[in-house]
Amino acid sequence: MLTEERHQAILHLLDQQSVVKSQELASLLNASESTIRRDLQDLEDAELLERVHGGAKRILNLGFEQNMTEKSSKNTQEKQAIASLAAQFVHHGDVIYLDAGSTTLEMLPFLSGKNVTVVTNSVHHAAKLGDLNINTMILGGALKLSTKAIIGATSMEQLSHFRFNKVFMGMNGAHLEFGLTTPDPEEAALKRLAITQAEEAYVLIDQSKLNKVTFTKVTDLEDVILLTNHCLPELLEQFQKKTTIKEAAQ
Repeated sequence: MLTEERHQAILHLLDQQSVVKSQELASLLNASESTIRRDLQDLEDAELLERVHGGAKRILNLGFEQNMTEKSSKNTQEKQAIASLAAQFVHHGDVIYLDAGSTTLEMLPFLSGKNVTVVTNSVHHAAKLGDLNINTMILGGALKLSTKAIIGATSMEQLSHFRFNKVFMGMNGAHLEFGLTTPDPEEAALKRLAITQAEEAYVLIDQSKLNKVTFTKVTDLEDVILLTNHCLPELLEQFQKKTTIKEAAQ
């Protein structure tokens, strides 16, 4: 069994019973206890579990997500730099999708004067796009109160009929092994679908979220272009082996 397959099996078992023992994992996965210990250390380093004597337990904060006000007040300058970079990829006549999020929100002033059509699942974004006289469509569906994002089956059905030149996504984590993740499974499903509907997919993510993991996988790094404010050289080299990553001018 490959390392990634063991990791997924360990996490799946933790989802079911919260605590696992190393001996139990070694038996179930047909691996040595030393291999299991390395796996548990890797997963702990990725903040996906916590090692305890004889095994590991689930970390319960993988699904934690700040509300929109809290998100918007953090790393503002970094997000504006990333947003400015992202807007450079938007061209005359483009049809684009703007995901709900504090960094994509910072893109809006940079879209002023551009002749584009924007589809979004964000109430915040739609209102501000209207103020900028930008042709805008907002998805219908259930309102997530904490972030004012539209999610659920109705939005998925509507989105499935659209195609985009580019999509611009927020994300809670971009990890070298576990890919792109976000806490909410319904939001993850909508993000995943939007990415598949686009010619080009960009993820706007500040350096604090690089090599971080949250609860639900959206897609692999290979499926998107990462836009960030800064990436440590040793991490940048590793990301470049899996995807395109661009840094905003400082």
